[in-house]
Amino acid sequence: MATPSKPSEAMSFYDIAMNQPSNCCAPNPWKSRLALNFKNIDYSTIWVSMPDITRVRRGLDMDASRKFGDGTDFYTLPVLVDPNTNSKIGDSFDIAIYLQAKYPNSGAGDLFPPQKLDYVFNPENPLLVPLSERKDSEYEEYSKFNTNVDAVFTNYIGLGTYNFPFDPAHAEACKNIFIQRAGVKSWDDFEIKGEVREKMKESFRVALGDLSKLFLKDPSGPFILGEQACYADLIVDGWLRMLRVTLPANEWEEVKGWHGGIFGRLHDGLEKYAEVK
Repeated sequence: MATPSKPSEAMSFYDIAMNQPSNCCAPNPWKSRLALNFKNIDYSTIWVSMPDITRVRRGLDMDASRKFGDGTDFYTLPVLVDPNTNSKIGDSFDIAIYLQAKYPNSGAGDLFPPQKLDYVFNPENPLLVPLSERKDSEYEEYSKFNTNVDAVFTNYIGLGTYNFPFDPAHAEACKNIFIQRAGVKSWDDFEIKGEVREKMKESFRVALGDLSKLFLKDPSGPFILGEQACYADLIVDGWLRMLRVTLPANEWEEVKGWHGGIFGRLHDGLEKYAEVK
């Protein structure tokens, strides 16, 4: 039987609700949204408030994809439900693999063209939010790259945490979730300002230096492979789209201009795959 170029029925995509769809900013769902649009897949978004994620994910009979340091389950999104194959996928990287495997001929091309992705980031301190631990022999370069990109951006997520655009109906509950995870006393403890903030921004800029070098391999840009986007580009842009919403506007412009404007060109180059459906 021939591989279908596109699914016949629309998929359901579960993302974390913010105060409005245009302000969705969870990076892993963004990676999947970009991949769905890249592959030209018909889908609709189901918005889930943060306090309801565990209930919804369990209701879909989906296990937690990660665990906190104490061994407790970390229930998060995205989840993709494909009625065409009766499949449910609950991890952003697995969603990309699934889309490429089931619908290889759909959309803008191969999400995983072979390439070497030489980037490593080792945080000095343990990260509050656990990263996915996985072993992928087929896409090992992309899997390692995903983990390291997640690590560097997560290490500096504090720059935007205080400005998360929570759904007003659930804002206090969402803030309490963050407070409990971080082990702080109040939401105000997340505010970073003054000299401390400037030093943290500079540290972040330096930390992204090695990552920016990957985008110089092919000068035709704006992607790692030049004019052809792939999942590695989507991984980085998923985080950039969080920063676009959570950083003050002037700081977002700074980030876009770092390292010769590498990240601004990447973000703008993927705008055609960023429709929120």
